[in-house]
Amino acid sequence: MRIGLLHYSSPPIVGGVEQTLYYHARILSDLGHEVHLVVGAGEPFDPRVQVSTLPTISSKHPSVLAIKWALNRGQVTSDFEALREELKRDLAQSLARVEALIVHNALTLHKNMALTAALWDLWQDRPWRRFIGWHHDFAWLRPQYQPEMHEGYPWDLLRRPWPDVLNVTVSQEQREQLAGLYGVPADTIRSVPPGFDPASIGIWTESTTRMVEDLGLLSADLLLLLPARITRRKNIELAIEILAELRGGQGDDARLLISGPPGPHNPANLDYLKELLAQAARLGVQEATYFLFDPYGDEAEGLDQATLANLYSLADALLFPSRQEGFGIPVLEAAWSRLPVFCSDIPPFRESGGPFIHTFSLDESPKEIASRISSVLKHDPAFLFRRRARMRYTWPMIVSQHLIPLLSRGEHGQ
Repeated sequence: MRIGLLHYSSPPIVGGVEQTLYYHARILSDLGHEVHLVVGAGEPFDPRVQVSTLPTISSKHPSVLAIKWALNRGQVTSDFEALREELKRDLAQSLARVEALIVHNALTLHKNMALTAALWDLWQDRPWRRFIGWHHDFAWLRPQYQPEMHEGYPWDLLRRPWPDVLNVTVSQEQREQLAGLYGVPADTIRSVPPGFDPASIGIWTESTTRMVEDLGLLSADLLLLLPARITRRKNIELAIEILAELRGGQGDDARLLISGPPGPHNPANLDYLKELLAQAARLGVQEATYFLFDPYGDEAEGLDQATLANLYSLADALLFPSRQEGFGIPVLEAAWSRLPVFCSDIPPFRESGGPFIHTFSLDESPKEIASRISSVLKHDPAFLFRRRARMRYTWPMIVSQHLIPLLSRGEHGQ
């Protein structure tokens, strides 16, 4: 689909709406759509996304500011009429190939009323199959803007629903506010929140980004990190058995991330890896057990330190079932990353973790250990909040669960 996104500005200008444009455009492009930004100020940020700059769309253009100064005093001048006609011509040309148009803020804010009026005039001929008004703020509902609002045209365009336009707000509260302003049932308005970008927050490496995308890690219910080389004393087979119980008995989409390559000093470690792969297949968890050194790192060295650090920020918990350790540095690294630690009850872990870790005896069954992990995490607000954010509010989730269904609706928002 050919999709137009329109706003006063876009990246590299910094702002919440500009960030929304950035992620919507890139993810829609990932999904095969043709995206065209039409903005007053901005620069290209992705070779797949066309960016057209019409300076008079900007809320800071000198002509727009002069017209707004008059409008704030209730004066509809000839300059307003001239700019409206100019914008109608420019927009009709820029958006000629667009099938769906998403306009941010211009239908409810008075930052460029000539733009609002031009869009209203163009819409009378229904040039786009879908027209979505994406509202982040409302001029008629903000006390600071009330002195600048007046009865009649063009101000009334900001407080009435436009025919056949699908309206979207960024929160449930704003949905109720807009419904009251428009005098329509709230269920006729959609609420689509902004998202967040874990890669940006976590400063992900290219390897981490590729790993997360290829393995679909953000859709998991639980990510367990086992940062160890593949040697028998690490007891990785127990971790795989625990994973099987979590996925089967507990019903969670749990995943196990094993970061290290086979230990370099014992050729038998390659046989151990083969045993672990066979075990994962036998237990039916081969698709959820990831030996990350193989596709994403060098077999001799494993993951680089930056990518390994990313895994600590990405994971939900540390699972470390070693039979023997000299000290257990990963327990301390998990503490620094605020990860809950589930590890075997051996002296080095008790020394480094003290009373702040969750230990299990190596004599316990995988089912018992899995049940304890689930019980702890089920009552951990930090984990529950983290999983909620990951499952609901990453930008790919927002686009796939909310934006795509809106674009797939019938013509004119039906």
